[in-house]
Amino acid sequence: MRFDLLPPREQIVTIMQRIYGYSMTTTSGGNLSMLDAEGDMYITPAGIDKGSLTPSDIIRVRPDGTIIGPHKPSSEYPFHRAIYARRPDFRAIVHAHPPALVSFSIVRKIPNTKIIPQAHYVCGSVGYAPYALPGSQELGDVIAATFAEGVDVVLLENHGIVAGAEGLLGAFQRFETLDFCARTLIRARTVGEVRSLTDEDIALSRERGEKLPKFTPKSHTTAELTLRRKIVDIVHRAYDQRLMTSTEGTVSARVDADSFLITPFGVDRKYLDIDDIVLVSRGRRERRKEPSRAVRFHLSIYRDHPEIGAVITAQCPSATAYSITGRKLDTRTIPESYIVLRDIPLIPYGEQFGDGAALSARLSERVPVVLLQNDAVLTTGRDLAQAFDRLEVAEFSATALIDTSPIGEMVPIGDDALATIEEKFGL
Repeated sequence: MRFDLLPPREQIVTIMQRIYGYSMTTTSGGNLSMLDAEGDMYITPAGIDKGSLTPSDIIRVRPDGTIIGPHKPSSEYPFHRAIYARRPDFRAIVHAHPPALVSFSIVRKIPNTKIIPQAHYVCGSVGYAPYALPGSQELGDVIAATFAEGVDVVLLENHGIVAGAEGLLGAFQRFETLDFCARTLIRARTVGEVRSLTDEDIALSRERGEKLPKFTPKSHTTAELTLRRKIVDIVHRAYDQRLMTSTEGTVSARVDADSFLITPFGVDRKYLDIDDIVLVSRGRRERRKEPSRAVRFHLSIYRDHPEIGAVITAQCPSATAYSITGRKLDTRTIPESYIVLRDIPLIPYGEQFGDGAALSARLSERVPVVLLQNDAVLTTGRDLAQAFDRLEVAEFSATALIDTSPIGEMVPIGDDALATIEEKFGL
């Protein structure tokens, strides 16, 4: 779906539904705005339930200040206007108060976006604005002044977050990704010391090798078409469960011995559709489509492991907390976790780049799941259902482990019990 082709009022309502639906704002909190090609500002109204907005509720403000619509514009209208005046490259602004980012704002710290390389690229630079009264001209002035320094996102002292971009979807993705960083960091501080990536580490993530050659499929088999739909459904489920973000998460599935399907690069996971999925066959990619930048290590896995039918990588907050601290994600919590996941090794940062041969060599029937340091959890399976189940169980297990912290020390299943489990389930 071309989100940018929706009318401004529909764009605003759609993004607010996503923000409210993920508990990243409240009935009365948060506001969005965007500028159209004529310079008119469209902005959410004051005093209207954010969970039930309709396009007719959105207010239009002309450049001369004329207000068109059934309500008053948001009380934060002054800071939207001030930001646009100082940042002519911005055409959209997102402001809300997601709990994790509020936590950072009230301890007056900026979330570290260098925990995974993609987050740093999506968020850009993050600034900090001192406190000012909500709805005041002073607040608009301090936020706009901070954005004028060239940052892309601003954390507001004892308040919330503001993100700007050329389009509303881009502003939302910065907002959502910084919230992911905040949630992951809060979990990680319970687990251990956070390892931050260097600029060299982050640059390494862009070194994915040459692009695959292109080809035009002559036809599409029923099995391939069925897999396309299954991949889309899995991605949508992962996004709805917050196992993926709009910009991160890759799913692939084997079609036959020489071919597999993989999710594309740069497509919002919320809006992924079957025609976005990319066919890779005999080392070539479907023409006019850009596969995930992880395509080469998926290619290596399918070449090396004929028993693997699906591969998923995702940045789930709790599992990623173990990834960025380097601590072991102990699967000996309940029998299901150990049966489904086995032991999960931590793979050093960088092995997933290039052709991924080293990463592929670490996988086996006894090692179906790995943690990629400062990146993601990677799951494999004989099919999509098994790979996705392992992703869910990994995140559930990591969450349960983290949540033991205020209760007591985790007591793992004993060796004798593990031996019985392995014998019973043929592990």
